[in-house]
Amino acid sequence: MKLLTVNNLSAGYNGTDIIKNISFSVDSGQIIGILGANGCGKTTLIKSLANLLPHTGNCQLDTITVESVSPKELARLCGYIPQNNSISLDLTLFDVVMMGFNPELKLLQTPTRQMKETAIQALIDVGLGNRMYDNFQSLSAGQKQLCILARTFAGKRKLLLLDEPESALDFRLRYQAMELLQDYIQQNHASALITLHDSALALNYCDSLLILSDGRLIGTIIPSETSISDMEQLLSKIYGTISLSKLNDRLGNSRLVMMKEAETS
Repeated sequence: MKLLTVNNLSAGYNGTDIIKNISFSVDSGQIIGILGANGCGKTTLIKSLANLLPHTGNCQLDTITVESVSPKELARLCGYIPQNNSISLDLTLFDVVMMGFNPELKLLQTPTRQMKETAIQALIDVGLGNRMYDNFQSLSAGQKQLCILARTFAGKRKLLLLDEPESALDFRLRYQAMELLQDYIQQNHASALITLHDSALALNYCDSLLILSDGRLIGTIIPSETSISDMEQLLSKIYGTISLSKLNDRLGNSRLVMMKEAETS
């Protein structure tokens, strides 16, 4: 079932389009990766889908048109994590996660017991349960990102928009975060669009990949179906000459690995 349909989306800054006439759809239960070189429009695309930037074209989320609803109504369906969090106050981790319920609460309404229990479980799930009453500002950049991820999970949004959520995480936590995201998507019949720099995460955790170049969608990869040669050809358009290999881990699971090759003259 289609959860999100994007039609001819164009957006930019100061009258100049950064992304141009992008169209695609997302099925429920999918993780869609967005790949491209720096400056290609990945963040602009995510912000436009969250209706944070003026744009032309339209986005249909479930039964609503994104451009026609209030920010609070959209926030009930869509969770957005930017590259850098904007929390500068002295709040506990628990308080930060509880912010994920703000779209459901009326002015001065008290959160329910179920909301509090959900927030605690979300912190436990990301490995921060023993720090839930610590000051958010005392966390490392990676721990802050995990706390923000817990806030998004607690809100049970149908669509998650994640802008480089792995950027502050170390090697181990990057894979942990993607596995948590996979579990969330499956358990809640949700979907996610995620911009990534780490090709290994993109190729091995995303159901499909949107390839952007100069603000345009130049192709789509389905890692489980697209041939190695076709993936190499498309990815080389944004990364230069690369090669892909399939390897098996110690449990026999197949993994894709991307390597940069020397450019030929």
